[in-house]
Amino acid sequence: MKIAFAGLGVMGAPMARHLVNAGHQVVGFNRTPAKAQAWAEAVGARAAATVSEAAQGAELFILCVGNDDDVRAVVTDALPHLAEGAVIVDHTTTSAKLAREMAQAAAEAGRVFIDAPVSGGQAGAENGQLSVMAGGEAEALARVEPALTAYSKAIKHMGPAGSGQLTKMVNQIAIAGVVQGLAEAVHFAQVAGLDTDAVFEAVSKGAAQSWQMDNRWKTAAQGRFDFGFAVDWMRKDLGLVLDEARSNGARLALTALVDQFYAEVQAMGGNRWDTSSLAARLQPKS
Repeated sequence: MKIAFAGLGVMGAPMARHLVNAGHQVVGFNRTPAKAQAWAEAVGARAAATVSEAAQGAELFILCVGNDDDVRAVVTDALPHLAEGAVIVDHTTTSAKLAREMAQAAAEAGRVFIDAPVSGGQAGAENGQLSVMAGGEAEALARVEPALTAYSKAIKHMGPAGSGQLTKMVNQIAIAGVVQGLAEAVHFAQVAGLDTDAVFEAVSKGAAQSWQMDNRWKTAAQGRFDFGFAVDWMRKDLGLVLDEARSNGARLALTALVDQFYAEVQAMGGNRWDTSSLAARLQPKS
């Protein structure tokens, strides 16, 4: 497929690389031109100077950018230049409202927009093992799914436009609660004078087991928080969750509380620490 990929950051760059390795013709764009050029030279692809140049004649336009405003700007620039009937797949985590807005704009231009946020973090992107939750036209998703499998282990259609973003919100709600529980468990074990490695061995094979425990227990116990998805990004995502909850009436007391705990981590200077840094706020003040 002729593919354009906008947003070559820690997630987008490896995702776009997998597409190139799968044999697709990929043009990359990043708002920092040097980053796009470095990616292109590393993978043997072409970098475009503008969104419109990248989108020219593309059958599939993929983006993984920052927020609602970034998506709106990129999609607006790209739409007139895409091939007729082209599919836009947005892997950015945004509001469901923005996804519906972009789906309508794309339909009016004779294209299709699919909101397709991902889970799996930087490691999932690097290893081509992301989980994709998609909202929009099922037929259009099926048409581009063979390309998306270059960096995905699972792709699930969730319903009409916005459904992918709503599902990602469910994902972040669940993670927020689990990570706070993990932080308190590590903290309790340390205060109780237990060997945290031994505690992990004792509890990680039972009902307490989770991805977060398997991958973040030991590093959280060591006070190491440089493993990917940053607190700033999580707060952005939880802000979207809480905005949606105010609209639909969902009661998210724990999620709102954990969001405030992340604000405390930011105040400690932990903006770029990973999400397991909730444990840091529980450590004794020196």
